[in-house]
Amino acid sequence: MTPAPLSPRPSSHGAPRPPGRTTPPLPEPRPLGERRVWPRDFSDRLSAPLPGIREYARLVREGAVRPGPAGLVDVPRIPCAPAPPPVPRAGELAVTWAGHASFVVRIGGLTVLTDPVWSRRILGTPARITPVGVPWASLGRVDAVVLSHNHYDHLDAPTMRRLPRTTPVFCPAGLAPWFRRRRFTRVTELDWWEAAVLDGVRFDCVPAHHWSKRGLADTCRSLWCGWVLTAPGGGPRLYFAGDTGYGPAFAEIGRRLPGIDLALLPVGAYDPRWCLGDVHCDPEEAVRAADDLGAARMAPMHWGTFLLSSEPVLEPLLRTRAAWHAAGRPREDLWDLPVGASRLLERVRATGGDARTG
Repeated sequence: MTPAPLSPRPSSHGAPRPPGRTTPPLPEPRPLGERRVWPRDFSDRLSAPLPGIREYARLVREGAVRPGPAGLVDVPRIPCAPAPPPVPRAGELAVTWAGHASFVVRIGGLTVLTDPVWSRRILGTPARITPVGVPWASLGRVDAVVLSHNHYDHLDAPTMRRLPRTTPVFCPAGLAPWFRRRRFTRVTELDWWEAAVLDGVRFDCVPAHHWSKRGLADTCRSLWCGWVLTAPGGGPRLYFAGDTGYGPAFAEIGRRLPGIDLALLPVGAYDPRWCLGDVHCDPEEAVRAADDLGAARMAPMHWGTFLLSSEPVLEPLLRTRAAWHAAGRPREDLWDLPVGASRLLERVRATGGDARTG
């Protein structure tokens, strides 16, 4: 597999930063495993009101919770290529899409799982419509897990039980008790704009336009977030959005953490917009978010795995490709991976600075 080139870190996709937009200094990393006291409720972080009983009743009445028969016809056409993830060389970033928001990320010598869901089913939805893209046995040692929030399609208890309890876990504020009850011993919970460092790789917790809920009475009792992972020594920088709607957070993330080489952005579970527009990006918004972030590349996710909304199953991919083309972005910078497929980035040092080669 030939690694794709990394574009220069400043002005990642060729657009200069607006005058006067300075990059603030990064916060000092917090201690790993720090035990902290948080507010009981994070509702003040919501960027839009949550749907109520009337909205849910309308969803059911309109039959808008799943695709209809015509929207399911293309399930066999969802690209799938299950395979073990590659082993990158020093300085490379490798990503493998396992499905939904689950990636195997190899960065700075670490293997990091994002929102790992290896289960065939999750609560409240039909079984996954594509296979898990990465055989669990092929993962080898998992060095860390990052969690974006506690919804069942992102925080999967059966998958977490497969991991050694000493696996480092990074999660948003208020979620550490869930892991500690399950005897995980190395849990670091962070607020937005906080960071921690594990073996030289920096984990920055960043805002998302979403919410949290896992039981009947715990709405917004823990935070929701995205993550920016940065390899040591000026190595690659990756943004993992988790689950989010479109909003001003993307531009602020790009300002504070410039030079994102690859953005993993959700493009599915968006229809109907009157209900899901505030918490899930549609494909056009995801492409706009990549631009706001200043990301050199984008990998679509959060589609083609679980039936969470009513858009046709292949529509997120087709609309993402069309939006990327309409934005004038190079086709090779859209990493629309099949489930199970991998891509590599490599940075090569050259005299007089950093040169990126393929």
